[in-house]
Amino acid sequence: MKSLLIIAFLILSGCTPSFLITPISSNQSLSETIVEDGSGDKIVIIEVEGMLMNVRTGGFLQAQENDVSLFAQQLKKAEKDPSVKAIVLRINSPGGTVSASDLMYDEVKRFKQTTNKPVVASAQDIAASGAYYVACAADKIVVQPTSVVGSIGVIFNTFDLSGTLEKVGAKTNVIKSGPLKDMASPFKSMDDNERAVMQGMVNEYYARFKGIVKSNRNLDDTTLAAVSDGRVFTGLRAVELHLADQAGVLRDAIDVARDISHSPGAKVVLYKRPYGYTGSIYAHAQEEPPKANITELNLIPKTFLPTGFYYLWNP
Repeated sequence: MKSLLIIAFLILSGCTPSFLITPISSNQSLSETIVEDGSGDKIVIIEVEGMLMNVRTGGFLQAQENDVSLFAQQLKKAEKDPSVKAIVLRINSPGGTVSASDLMYDEVKRFKQTTNKPVVASAQDIAASGAYYVACAADKIVVQPTSVVGSIGVIFNTFDLSGTLEKVGAKTNVIKSGPLKDMASPFKSMDDNERAVMQGMVNEYYARFKGIVKSNRNLDDTTLAAVSDGRVFTGLRAVELHLADQAGVLRDAIDVARDISHSPGAKVVLYKRPYGYTGSIYAHAQEEPPKANITELNLIPKTFLPTGFYYLWNP
């Protein structure tokens, strides 16, 4: 209904929208595509890309997908295939919500425990915060020399619009069951008690993140303290600090996966929905179907995030 209203608005305003309609299969199961030939053994590339959130995304004339659900589905498909010898996580993400990052980390750990198959993380441009949290579940982390790595920490953002409301003569009336029920509301200033409660939650998530890094990367307390103040590092510096195992590109990560899984001739595959192009190891596992040739109106900045706790590098 919403789509029809948008089309009607465009027509009435003098704009004639044009559409390219391409038939695609209605079957939304994952299909396997070979992106590099080899023997009967397989190395599967699975993406960890963009904002990590356990929500369904997509919009008008776009594919809708829950990336966390897709990630779990891809791991499950690899788990059931005896010819899959290893996984390569192709990471290009600044992180995301605390819970989504933790869910994806647990899915990788469960895959390894169930299958005893190795997982290699390959950082592309960015493997920061929640994305690095996920990478810590891998047996090896390979980073490009120019990758942005780290940002170990937690952030909680909210707004204080109370001053703006006063200027326009508006105010809110809240009926609540307890003094902290509207804690961190953007319509009022945060008091010391509320801030202490929120800080306590941030500290708890932060301790969990540091524990994940310390146990998986075998860091001593001195090194952990030096790398966990929220800063990011180049890929080369991350290797020096033992946040990663070696510098290299995606192809090097694939070779590492072949080596530690004892499958030197394994082919490389991607799992994808039944639409889109996957012509190389750098292709997307899921491409968006063709979009209408219309102007996109972004009323909310892309940097706006819902209030919540994030493992996120968001400069």
